[in-house]
Amino acid sequence: MMGENYLREIVFVIQSQSNSFHMSWAERQRADLLQQTQSLTQTPPPVLLLHSLTDNEGDWSILPLLPYLSSLFGKNSSWLVFLEEETNVKVTKLLQALRKFDRRKEWFLGKPLHDEESTIIHHYAFAENPSIFKYPDFSAAWALSIPLLDRLANKVRDDPLKSDFTIDLKHEVALYIWENGQGPRLTAVPELCTEPEHSPTAQHCATTLRRPAPLCGEPVKKEDIFVAVKTCKKFHSERVPVVKKTWEREASLLEYYSDHTDPSIPTIDLGVPNTERGHCGKTFAILERYISDAVPKTSWLLVVDDDTLISLPRLQMLLSCYNPSEPVCLGERYGYGLGQGGYSYITGGGGMVFSRAAVVRLLASDCKCYRDDAPDDMVLGMCLNALGLPVTHSSLFHQARPEDYSRDFLAHQVPISFHKHWNIDPVAVFNRWLKDESMSTSTHGLNKSTKEEL
Repeated sequence: MMGENYLREIVFVIQSQSNSFHMSWAERQRADLLQQTQSLTQTPPPVLLLHSLTDNEGDWSILPLLPYLSSLFGKNSSWLVFLEEETNVKVTKLLQALRKFDRRKEWFLGKPLHDEESTIIHHYAFAENPSIFKYPDFSAAWALSIPLLDRLANKVRDDPLKSDFTIDLKHEVALYIWENGQGPRLTAVPELCTEPEHSPTAQHCATTLRRPAPLCGEPVKKEDIFVAVKTCKKFHSERVPVVKKTWEREASLLEYYSDHTDPSIPTIDLGVPNTERGHCGKTFAILERYISDAVPKTSWLLVVDDDTLISLPRLQMLLSCYNPSEPVCLGERYGYGLGQGGYSYITGGGGMVFSRAAVVRLLASDCKCYRDDAPDDMVLGMCLNALGLPVTHSSLFHQARPEDYSRDFLAHQVPISFHKHWNIDPVAVFNRWLKDESMSTSTHGLNKSTKEEL
């Protein structure tokens, strides 16, 4: 029988999240793995849900959790296999792939991504030759051999993680493991794939991707999303016209907030002076306005910058998966100081989505800006952390431009947003990455149009 004992040596970790929709996905995934293993072994392998292991907010950044995983599984396991929520696993094929590697050695296995050009989200690492460094596409699953896990766990214990930003976790994990050449590089495993599960090219694959769409029924109505665009006088003529040319027409309720009233746009002056850096004062004023009688009552608030490019129809589809009566804060999740407690936050440029329930909870607390120019997204993250409210991550929101992400990573996404106009034609970027043929088409058409563009 295929690896009765071998299967016991694998520990699966699903990179799950504590929002109710994500928990139900992860539970389904766990059930599927256990069902597959039932026929292979008497003793099922451990299948862990990342969000439920400890109370540490930073567990999603993996590194702080390594000592815990090592102490639990270091003695009698061989492999730690990490899965994203959308990763589909064929257990027998995965076992066959892992058996090719000597489990007594240090291995870091995955499907490699690389940067085509040096990018801000990786702190311009390897600027001379960006494509030299390989990091794993988490969607395809990735694995650590136990000898590597144990050594990394000791490293985390002995040399506490720096208090720093967590921006692109898959790249940061790979850098930490590589350790400037002291540790192993990522080894490519061709059986770890990001093809759709029923694709004819996926025959050899041990992992594939579940088609995420259409996930949850009818899209949220556009009348149920209030859109707040943060701008300021100097960008009224430069950035606002791009919003008007691209995605504004898809919004039913949208207001521009500025330090200057301009009836031609029109903009609203919230009485908060413009700040060069963070926009905390402005964002909290937007939250207050959102729950006041000044605007129609909606279930969802979207806060974006004036240089955010976003597909509202795709956002409407995504939001059908979430319950607005729960406190939901959704977008691209970054972290600060996660090795020492720290907190997670939704990075503002990609768009921050709040359910009404979340806004009510935030404003009922005594959380506020310590200065008007504090970074709004980080302050909100601190507030949510203090309230014990989760930050929900979606990799479909992007804080940077399409060229700042690995091509192979974007190839299996139908993105919702990008951010920044640096050295690009933002209208062309919107048309290529975020515009669908007919905004009322089915999800299938949506996927198709994006795929054809690639």
